Amino acid sequence: MHAQTFELSPGYRISRVIRGGWQLAGGHGAVDRSQAVTDLIAAFDAGIRTYDCADIYTGVEELIGEARERLFNERGAEAAKAMKVHTKLVPDLEKLATIDRDYIGGIVDKSLRKLKTEQIDLVQFHWWDYALPGYLDALGWLDEMRREGKVRNVGTTNFDTPHIAEILNAGIPLVSQQLQYSVLDQRPTHGLAQLAGENNVKFLCYGSVAGGFLSDKWLGQPEPEMPLENRSLVKYKLIIDDFGGWDLFQSLLGTLKTIGARHGVDIATIASAWVLEQPLVAAVIVGARNQAHALANAKIMDIELSDEDRRQIAAIIDRARGPEGDVYTLERDRTGRHGSIMHYNLNAGKK
Repeated sequence: MHAQTFELSPGYRISRVIRGGWQLAGGHGAVDRSQAVTDLIAAFDAGIRTYDCADIYTGVEELIGEARERLFNERGAEAAKAMKVHTKLVPDLEKLATIDRDYIGGIVDKSLRKLKTEQIDLVQFHWWDYALPGYLDALGWLDEMRREGKVRNVGTTNFDTPHIAEILNAGIPLVSQQLQYSVLDQRPTHGLAQLAGENNVKFLCYGSVAGGFLSDKWLGQPEPEMPLENRSLVKYKLIIDDFGGWDLFQSLLGTLKTIGARHGVDIATIASAWVLEQPLVAAVIVGARNQAHALANAKIMDIELSDEDRRQIAAIIDRARGPEGDVYTLERDRTGRHGSIMHYNLNAGKK
């Protein structure tokens, strides 16, 4: 059994499964706000006490703020304090050339207000275009806000190895990097893992179930045709193609199903448990559409893979062709298969 919590920075512990917020942004269907808050608290009660959101996820920071407020009102200050919240700060592509401290500070203040808190536990910074150099300034301002107490920890989202090295060399104390990591996507091991290990930067991992592809639902199914029903599925289908195609993916699902049967859990739980035990991984970020999902996701922390389980998964991964390259490099190519489906100006017009 895994430890249920992880010390991300001195005195700051998170649950090893983090409740993702992107599914509450409305892109996966209408959101019942009252039910969403109830579901967020159900995750808390299941042991998933850390939440991930972003300034660009419409309405999600407010929902988490409401959940924190309800915890405070119904259970007191200690319960509200036990709820850890990580947000992302994602400046719009069109703003990058003119970014200043007021802009960054304004986003942080907005997040503080929506989350109903005086300190954000972790701000994870994303930057769309390395050709524009303002990311070091922006991270410097975030670090100033950390010293002022508005932000407890500073991390990054989807930076590659050379740029993480540059940020660390500039003296900015990163505690984490949020990135995509799964049995289908090993890019974090292509250089970043070594640098992160040397600098005590931990990984917070999304995509561990590949948008739902790594689930019993897809086992034995024919290859789906484009266009798929949402952008998330399109994105992860491209990863499956890079991994080695539908047949190899089906072999992987079959293997995960066999391992899951030994543990009494489903494919998705095994896929996430595998990520959780990789070096430098502090937590996996999972979505949950309802309370039953939250209870199932909490089981990820209870799985202890055997050497035989690991060997079987490794045997499939050894046959993979990709994805190649560094973290998020494919997605940064705005003319490529992966990058052309991204949305780059998600803050525009948001209050």
